[in-house]
Amino acid sequence: MSEDKPLAEILRPTEFSEFIGQQEVQNKLTNLLEQKRLPSILFYGPPGSGKSTAALLLARKLNKDFVRVSAPETGLSDLRAQLAQSDTLILDEIHRFSKTQQDFFLPHLEAGRITLLASTTENPSFSVTNQLLSRLLLLRLNPLSKEELRSIGERARQYLQLNLPQNSLDQIISVSMGDARTFLNFLEYCRNLPPESLEPENIAKVLPEIVQRGDRDGDSHYELASALIKSIRGSDPDASLYYLASMLERGEDPRFICRRLILSASEDVGLADPEGLNLAVSCLQAVETVGMPEGFIPLAETVTYLALAPKSNSAYSAYLAAQKEIRKNGIKPVPLHLRNPASGLQRKWGYGQDYKYPHAYPGAWVKQEYLPEEVRGKTFYQPKDQGREPRLFLWLKQKLRSGSKKRGSE
Repeated sequence: MSEDKPLAEILRPTEFSEFIGQQEVQNKLTNLLEQKRLPSILFYGPPGSGKSTAALLLARKLNKDFVRVSAPETGLSDLRAQLAQSDTLILDEIHRFSKTQQDFFLPHLEAGRITLLASTTENPSFSVTNQLLSRLLLLRLNPLSKEELRSIGERARQYLQLNLPQNSLDQIISVSMGDARTFLNFLEYCRNLPPESLEPENIAKVLPEIVQRGDRDGDSHYELASALIKSIRGSDPDASLYYLASMLERGEDPRFICRRLILSASEDVGLADPEGLNLAVSCLQAVETVGMPEGFIPLAETVTYLALAPKSNSAYSAYLAAQKEIRKNGIKPVPLHLRNPASGLQRKWGYGQDYKYPHAYPGAWVKQEYLPEEVRGKTFYQPKDQGREPRLFLWLKQKLRSGSKKRGSE
């Protein structure tokens, strides 16, 4: 094996027939090859899914005199010089270019002077300017399946002459997370291990420690956060803990997780268990005090508690109802009896007149109107029969009932 090239580069497909996976993308590329002019393309997908390989195969298939560069390693002056010699540019990691650098391509693409075959691991909606994105055909690639990695693994085992048991290969596939490059790097590492280390019971112990990849601004950042909150909302502690561990293992900021838990405690647990919010806020303080990695302990406690707690979104829904009313009909004047008479003139105008001070009445409650006149009779809060909320609402319900009886006897 060549010592100066990694296995992933040596086994990179040179023909579309060798390209494994991404069948939908391959079908689209086949159709593009039949067109007279190749459009500029943005390949979007996770690392090791075949973005650069697809771009290279496409350029070679069309016999293009192309230039390949990586955004972090080149500047606009270098690009200008290289594009003077070629009309096709394969650009890896375009998301690493600033908005100004991305704007460099606009007149070239508009005039048809170059064909750009770019790739990114980050959501192009956020990492690529709208002006540039509108001039590119977007092709999305997915992580490779276990079966697809297994096919790549068979070819790699033959090339390396690696006697690796199938169960060990499957373990390596599992930890590679659909990334062919990571997978091949692991296999290349195994080449120099003694045979006993390659046995299924030992393989996990000898592999290099896996750093779970995580882009805090990418899709998986929001997908995992969404999955965590929805699992808590659905009262599934196992799934909640799984997504918590996934976020922490990939390097997520624990303070971000704490903020999501505070919102979940307010929105989803709510009045069914008000202690959930106290615990979530305390969790943030605990994590900031003890730091990581021990911070996972209060995080795990909080996530489990919120998942097991009864759920009520009544306060959240009540606010949205009040917000909808205001956005539809505007903010109405505060009733005069609720306004604070800060001056003699305001008293003359009737501010605070006829206001009933609840603490001066039995049970610290008295019937009076609080909503503006135009909104009276509207109900925003709808209590739910969950956890502590019925007990919280019972007091008010009893007061309202007794107030109705008093009015009926008058």
